[in-house]
Amino acid sequence: MRGYDFTLAGTRLNALGSGALWWSDERLLCVSDLHLGKSERHLRRGGAALPPYEVRDTLNRLTALIEQFTPDTVLCLGDSFDDLAAARALPAPEAGDLRQMVKARNWIWIEGNHDPGATSFGGYSCDEITIGALTFRHIARKDAAPGEVSGHYHPKARLSRGSARPTFLLDHTRLILPAFGTYTGGLRTSDPALAGLMAPQALAILTGPTPLPCPMPR
Repeated sequence: MRGYDFTLAGTRLNALGSGALWWSDERLLCVSDLHLGKSERHLRRGGAALPPYEVRDTLNRLTALIEQFTPDTVLCLGDSFDDLAAARALPAPEAGDLRQMVKARNWIWIEGNHDPGATSFGGYSCDEITIGALTFRHIARKDAAPGEVSGHYHPKARLSRGSARPTFLLDHTRLILPAFGTYTGGLRTSDPALAGLMAPQALAILTGPTPLPCPMPR
């Protein structure tokens, strides 16, 4: 799958068409907002029953990326689980596969607003972490220093009459990743929460077979 190369805070990065971020110099693969267990939480909170295959689908896509890039480190940028109860309720086969994935490499969980705490899956959990010139946290801060990488907003953008696609957002200070999870909605880039956060010259990098950079739609 092709990616889009760019530089943030002097760090060369690649936005993959899958919505993941690849940092080749550190051999680090970053994904955001997996929301594993969303169908279980939705039903538990009185919602309609959703097809329960989203955990398997999300893990399969993540596994494919790990096999392709063989990262030394996998960093999950928060809201990896739809809540901590959903983490405990993952089906046994999927929970076992996830434990094996975590055990096989350096694995960092950034805690998000949906999953503010460590789980039993192993790896290292923290609120944020700085590696080289980049600081990874779940929710972007307006006063962040250059080099911030975050998720949370699930940005989406549409060009002309095409369907909306998950998108990276990039300016001179920060990068916001799209959601990687199968059952995740999106927030249009024209929403004030994103329009007010990103600099006027911000770029949207639409995901897909060939990532497409364009001025951020506002």
